[in-house]
Amino acid sequence: MSETDDWNTQIINEFRANEGKVGGPFEGAPMVLLHHTGRKSGKQNVTPLMFMPDDDDAALMYIFASKAGAPSHPAWYHNLTASGSARVEVGTETFDVAVNEVVGDNRDRIYAEQAKRYPGFAEYEAKTAGVRTIPVLALRRV
Repeated sequence: MSETDDWNTQIINEFRANEGKVGGPFEGAPMVLLHHTGRKSGKQNVTPLMFMPDDDDAALMYIFASKAGAPSHPAWYHNLTASGSARVEVGTETFDVAVNEVVGDNRDRIYAEQAKRYPGFAEYEAKTAGVRTIPVLALRRV
């Protein structure tokens, strides 16, 4: 098991043991467990992520393909954009979502709000400047 897999497994276990809450660097942050299928491997994956709920629509949330400011998009981003759907765990609920990429001014506005709430996202954006734009995906409960 890779170091990243081990880290994710610990977060997933903590999330499930505490009704969707985790500590450490994610203490108090809204967390989601994203279930997605590898577009090449067909493997079922679960990735813990921070999300931002939409202020006006309880069925909508946003996730950010920051990969901690790495120069490439995370694999889960490619899996979600290829499939257009996923399953998520939020708190004690599990449900299906439709996935759409947010672009343009709307993407910029949503990302800026996330960076305002969680300054680490501003750091990720600075790391990727001139390399890639961090994608924002909208997840809508179906």
